[in-house]
Amino acid sequence: MQKAEANQLFCKFIEHNYIGWLNGKTPGAPNFSHTIFKNKILPLLESDETTFVVLIDNLRFDQWKIIQPIVSEYFKTETEEVYCSILPSATQYARNAFFAGLMPSEIEKRFPKLWLNDEEEGGKNMHEEELLQEQLKRLGKNIKMSYNKIVNHAAGKKLAENMGNLMKNKLNVIVYNFVDMLSHARTEMEVVRELADDEKAYRSITLSWFENSPLQDIIKQIALKKCKLVITTDHGTIKVNEPSKVVGDKNTNTNLRYKQGKSLDYVKKDVFEIRNPADAFLPKQHVSTAFIFAKEDLFFAYPNNFNYYANYYRNTFQHGGVSMEEMIIPFVTLSAK
Repeated sequence: MQKAEANQLFCKFIEHNYIGWLNGKTPGAPNFSHTIFKNKILPLLESDETTFVVLIDNLRFDQWKIIQPIVSEYFKTETEEVYCSILPSATQYARNAFFAGLMPSEIEKRFPKLWLNDEEEGGKNMHEEELLQEQLKRLGKNIKMSYNKIVNHAAGKKLAENMGNLMKNKLNVIVYNFVDMLSHARTEMEVVRELADDEKAYRSITLSWFENSPLQDIIKQIALKKCKLVITTDHGTIKVNEPSKVVGDKNTNTNLRYKQGKSLDYVKKDVFEIRNPADAFLPKQHVSTAFIFAKEDLFFAYPNNFNYYANYYRNTFQHGGVSMEEMIIPFVTLSAK
C-alpha cells in the first residue's frame, strides 16, 4: 500500500513538473536521459583511464541492488545515484536520447536519417553508435571509442573473448539486452511467467542470469585491467495490474504504457496527457498528434476483446509510462579494487 501511495504521489509530481523541467522553467530538474552523458560520463573521460559504460536495458533499481554484491567483489562503488528516464520511458525514446544527448524531436530534426517514428517500419534503435559519435563531437571529444550491443548469449561470449582489443580505447560502451528480453519473455512465455511470478522472483531470475552470464566475465576483465566502470540503464519497468480503456485509430502504437496518435479517446484520470508533443520535445507526426502515458500500475487495453487482453497482460512487466519503477533508474560509477 505504501508503494502504491508513493507511486500516486510520484505521478502527480511528474505531471506538475515534467514539462517545466524540460523547458528550463521549473527549478530542481533531475538528470534526464539526454543530459546524463554530458553531466556524468563526460567528466570521467578527463582521466587517463579507459572508461566502460555498461547499459543494461530495462534494469530497475531493485535489480541493480540484487546484482551489486557480485559486482562489489571486483569493484568499489564510487557513486550510486539515480537519474530520470524521459517519457515515453521506452527504449526507442530514452536510449536514443541517452546516446544522442538530445531529446527525440531534436534528434528527428538534426538527424532525420537516424530517427524512425512509431508509425514507421524498421528497427528504432539502429543508430546509437552514430548518435553517440555525434554527441562526442559536439562535446569536443575526439577520442577512440567502441560500441557493442549484446542481444544473446553467444554475442556476450564473443565480446568476453575479445576484451583485450577494447583496452586501447578511451571509451567503450556495451549495451546489454537481457533484462529487456526477460520482461518481454515474461509476457509471452508461460514458463517464464511461472518462474517470475512476482517482483521478488523477477529479481532472483535477474540474479541467476547475471551469475551465469558472460557479462560477469566481462566485468571481471574490466576490473583486472583497472578500468573505470559505469553501470546504468535507459529505463525501468513496472508490473501492471489494472487495464484502462483506450480507443485509437489503426496507426496508434502498440505499447501498453503509452499511446501516441490522433483522435485518442481515453479515461482522463488514468493518464498524464501531453496534448502538444513539442512541449515535451516529442516528434509530432500529425497536426493533432497527442501522447498519453499510463500512470501507476495501469495498462492500456482496447474495448474490443477487452477482458481477454486485460487478463493476458495483467501482472506482466511493461514500460513506457509514468511510475517510479520505470523513471527512477540507477547510475553507478565504480573503480576496480
